[in-house]
Amino acid sequence: MSMTGISISSTLQQERKDATCFVNNLDDRVTEDILWELFIQCAPVVNVKIPKDRVTLQRKGMGFVEMLTEADAEYAIRILNNIKLFDRQIRVQRNMDKQMVDIGANLFVRGLAPEVDEYMLRDAFSQFGTLSQTPRIGRDPEGMHKGYAFVSYTTFEAADAAIAAMNGEFFANRTIKVEYSLKKDSKTERHGSTAERLLARSIQQGAEDGTSSRPSPAGGSMVLPSSMSAGLVQPAMAGGFPGAAPPGAGGMRHSGLRRRA
Repeated sequence: MSMTGISISSTLQQERKDATCFVNNLDDRVTEDILWELFIQCAPVVNVKIPKDRVTLQRKGMGFVEMLTEADAEYAIRILNNIKLFDRQIRVQRNMDKQMVDIGANLFVRGLAPEVDEYMLRDAFSQFGTLSQTPRIGRDPEGMHKGYAFVSYTTFEAADAAIAAMNGEFFANRTIKVEYSLKKDSKTERHGSTAERLLARSIQQGAEDGTSSRPSPAGGSMVLPSSMSAGLVQPAMAGGFPGAAPPGAGGMRHSGLRRRA
């Protein structure tokens, strides 16, 4: 392949990333079809993917929605971020690789019972705020539970609330300890410092300043996806993009828009 071909391919890959929304805190009942029908009300959708755990085959509580353009992705974020889907407030933001900055709102949870898994932790800790990733349980090389886990949030306010509510409480019949985790390459310094909090506020302010200026859709209520009954989605804004419904085939979804190579 020529250098020109490599350059074009790299540019297209970056465009796909820029046009991709990361959707977090999804209920287990949310399918790719449901995400498709939700996002297509904002703009054309190219692909939808909800990853599954390779061992348990359970959904990871997060998904990726590729829109046609970067502007479409920004618009979908503006309309859909923080709506309630199956009674869970979902978080919609730019592609995780681009926007999921580790601000340091990372907790260390110890004293866990062997039967506690990532999904139990997600359900328990997501009530305090948006998780930046699925909780990670410490395991030995054989995959055996080591009794501790790491839980990360997108804000320090959520992490503080989790510590206040969960530290010293019973979880799966065991008293657990919840505190900020140690910083990488440090044996004494923990996350949650004043410096980290100031940096997090700066990052958040920068993200807010870069919010799309595209106007909200005019009047009316967002049309609920046909696969959901009333009350499961509570949109923050009104309107909708009159797109086509997704095909019934499994796997990655596509709207009939040509997939960029």
